[in-house]
Amino acid sequence: MKQKLNNIQIAIDGPAGAGKSTVAKLIAKQLNLFYIDTGAMYRAIAYKVLKNKIPLEDEHSVSQIANTTEVVLEHSEERTVWCDGENVTQAIRSPEISRAVSIVAAYVGVRERLVELQRREAERGGVVMDGRDIGTHVLPEASLKIFLTATLQERANRRWLELVKAGKNVLFEEVAQDMQKRDRQDTEREVSPLEPAQDAVILDTTGLSVEEMVAKIIALT
Repeated sequence: MKQKLNNIQIAIDGPAGAGKSTVAKLIAKQLNLFYIDTGAMYRAIAYKVLKNKIPLEDEHSVSQIANTTEVVLEHSEERTVWCDGENVTQAIRSPEISRAVSIVAAYVGVRERLVELQRREAERGGVVMDGRDIGTHVLPEASLKIFLTATLQERANRRWLELVKAGKNVLFEEVAQDMQKRDRQDTEREVSPLEPAQDAVILDTTGLSVEEMVAKIIALT
């Protein structure tokens, strides 16, 4: 790719558990780019909605929360996520948040607010941004678009191991069912559904190590 790396925009999309965040962080580090975890931003909104006991089906109230919430991502090794000044980095990775986030993210008001913030971040320079509609909606002019995928079994296993490592007591079957439901919500929502951009490189990560995923994407830059 001919574009200078300090101006490059790399969009990485895909379903839950495909390896987007892990791969995006490593690519950003290797290429000295900003990493923008859009999923964490949506999770932060879901966290605040649940914390304030707002019904998830109340689209108006959820959208109002999004418009009055400040979500800040630190560009540091710790990848700290701040929600209205509170460090929510670990709290937003709970199964409860995972179940709520697809509902929250489907609302037009929520997406409009966060897309605005995400594009503002991208204006700071070269970025690696991962999510579910980066190549199709947030950064349609991205220099490189990648769509990661993997079997449901593999994706659920990755997420289950991640939760167990974090000390969460969850069953694999529960994680798999939640992920299958989330896949359906993400692909069937009316606003920016999960789908590959027409010019995206589709990479099946089933059976690949993180190092192999990163190498394949770095080779395309």
